[in-house]
Amino acid sequence: MNDIDVLLQETRSFPPSAEFKAKAHVHDSRLHDDAGMAPHAFWAREAATLDWMKPWETVCEWTPPRAKWFTGGTLNVSVNCVDRHIHGPRRNKAALIWEGEPGDRRTWTYWDLYREVNLAANMLKRLGVTKGDRVAIYMPMIVESVIAMLACARIGAIHTVVFGGFSPDSLRDRINDCGCKVLITADGGYRRGQTVPLKRNADEALKECPTIEHVLVVMRRRSGVGDETFAEMQEGRDHWWHRLKRQVPKYCEPEEMDAEDVLFILYTSGTTGKPKGIVHTTGGYLTGAAATTKYVFDLKDEDVYWCTADIGWITGHTYLTYGPLANGATCVMYEGAPDWPDKDRFWQICERYGVTVFYTAPTAIRAFMKWGAPFVEKHDLSQLRVLGSVGEPINPEAWMWYHKVIGKERCPIVDTWWQTETGSIMITPLPGVTSTKPGSATTPFPGIKATLLDSQANEIAVGGGLLAITHPWPSMLRTIWGDDQRYVDTYFSKWEGRPDLYFPGDGAKRDDDGFLWILGRVDDVLNVAGHRIGTMEVESALVDHPAVAEAAVVGKSHDLKGQAIAAFVTLRAGFTQSGSLRDELREHVALKIGALARPDDILFSADLPKTRSGKIMRRLLRDIAEGRALGDTTTLADPSVVASLKDQYEAQES
Repeated sequence: MNDIDVLLQETRSFPPSAEFKAKAHVHDSRLHDDAGMAPHAFWAREAATLDWMKPWETVCEWTPPRAKWFTGGTLNVSVNCVDRHIHGPRRNKAALIWEGEPGDRRTWTYWDLYREVNLAANMLKRLGVTKGDRVAIYMPMIVESVIAMLACARIGAIHTVVFGGFSPDSLRDRINDCGCKVLITADGGYRRGQTVPLKRNADEALKECPTIEHVLVVMRRRSGVGDETFAEMQEGRDHWWHRLKRQVPKYCEPEEMDAEDVLFILYTSGTTGKPKGIVHTTGGYLTGAAATTKYVFDLKDEDVYWCTADIGWITGHTYLTYGPLANGATCVMYEGAPDWPDKDRFWQICERYGVTVFYTAPTAIRAFMKWGAPFVEKHDLSQLRVLGSVGEPINPEAWMWYHKVIGKERCPIVDTWWQTETGSIMITPLPGVTSTKPGSATTPFPGIKATLLDSQANEIAVGGGLLAITHPWPSMLRTIWGDDQRYVDTYFSKWEGRPDLYFPGDGAKRDDDGFLWILGRVDDVLNVAGHRIGTMEVESALVDHPAVAEAAVVGKSHDLKGQAIAAFVTLRAGFTQSGSLRDELREHVALKIGALARPDDILFSADLPKTRSGKIMRRLLRDIAEGRALGDTTTLADPSVVASLKDQYEAQES
């Protein structure tokens, strides 16, 4: 593959206000310039802001594709996220402001968190967990899930968090892949007014998990009668969190961890169908998490920060737990759905707690667009000062809606690109420096070296190509658990003879100002009549139309063009599907980016098939467009959506 055709042009630019710039942590180009000239020195300075038990000897050892950071140094992550804040003014500062979907609320100070992490760490030790053991966490979005992660870090256990929406089979496979010794779960959780039977799902999974010795269960749901819950407890194996907590000492000495000791394993989907256990280590990961949180969000001590991600995803690890807590931030944590009991729940929460920094996904932003501005406008969001986007490329018009309706044209938007594998943000604006462009992740974070290459590893100055990271960074993955060859083959073998080049799997374009625009997975690039077109550009042209809230574009086989474009479209509130609207949308795309991108097929849908992290499953849409049997749908948030789309598409084709 060589260049990707660049079709969509975006010229709008939004510089930071003079007032914001004057107060920002970073307000000029010196941080970028200095880090660009000496990235190791930059990362060493950031690592030095953490509390180390023993200083490191070497900043980075790089033998491609193997990196070690801060070798010889030792530290403990829980000490950096909790202990170091309790000896000064942050001792009684709110660390986590939690709200459950039913409306229950609680605030945990840093002292509260310190006390609970120590107790939880001793509970794990009581159950026989030692340094290097693996602990699975299968929880709703409750504070005990964060406490469990930090408790593992305190004693040197390796945690693997499994999203609470995953099936028993998914939980089983992850537990078995890394040989977990203990499972931490809850009797249940809440989602859209329904109870999620986590303990029941866990029991089903554990029928085939021979390595699990104990299960620690948090009581979240109650039947309303005494101390009874909906969970069935197995004598000898299962232990109530609140009861075991009364039986252990209040203080747990933190384990001294080498910078390269494993902190956690997080599973991400693989193209082969077998999930990849991404391995992240202690010193480098925490350095990347802490530095990016501070600079990307311009995080101040007085901020109320809300990352809406679930802890089952890397965003919840890095930007709900480790990054903000290492910075001593006050974080909002919410258990339920954004539209329960009504579509203004997020804005109600922002108003109630005075949220100042808000970080969410384009999927959510497009849902807010679909629901309409009145749900936003009934709430006072005047405390907001920074907005963030994460998870996939954001369409320019969704960016503009976010800017105008949520940010009231005064909040910088940090559109961030990164992955489970990178551990922390890689390409992003800095809100006090960067003039942002709708839809562009802009430039690499200080200390990160990213570029565009063609298939022969030649650099592309302007235009479309393959995204590559050309230099190691502290929070990079170290391997895939139990499958090191897959690590090499997947990430460091794209360009023959160049194991120093990390390939994230994404295509991107670079504009005349040097800004990067992520075009999505290279697997999703279309080849239409010899032109290689990124799906994101066609989707953005569709979302630019006032009737469209969300769009997904895939290719289907075509005798003459090689591939034709098929689009699946969700309309905004107040618009009705029709043949005339379908024709109007096809012409709108042609007008916006050229006739070669005009969709052959457009199907209207109330929803699109998405994973539980909110990413559109274009693979399944390709199956529909090609008339193939549907592939695996087990990771979908709502499997019925894709079956309904298949029926509609086949009816339209006939």
